[in-house]
Amino acid sequence: MEITKLQRINELAHLAKTRDLTPEELAERDVLRKLYIAEWRRGAEQVLENTYLVTPDGTKHKLQKKSEKGGNHHA
Repeated sequence: MEITKLQRINELAHLAKTRDLTPEELAERDVLRKLYIAEWRRGAEQVLENTYLVTPDGTKHKLQKKSEKGGNHHA
């Protein structure tokens, strides 16, 4: 995320502590938060896509998404 957008998120957070945000500021904050979360999520997914579990015998297993694991749900 661009530094200027992060700075703006911080500015809005500071303003919210000192006064009520205007409807425009609230909308801007919501948009910036959604962008930040989406970017964070993409980064986390990239890390997890390149993560392997290593068993005691040295075998590497790539992590799988829950939807790819199948029916291993506990009740």
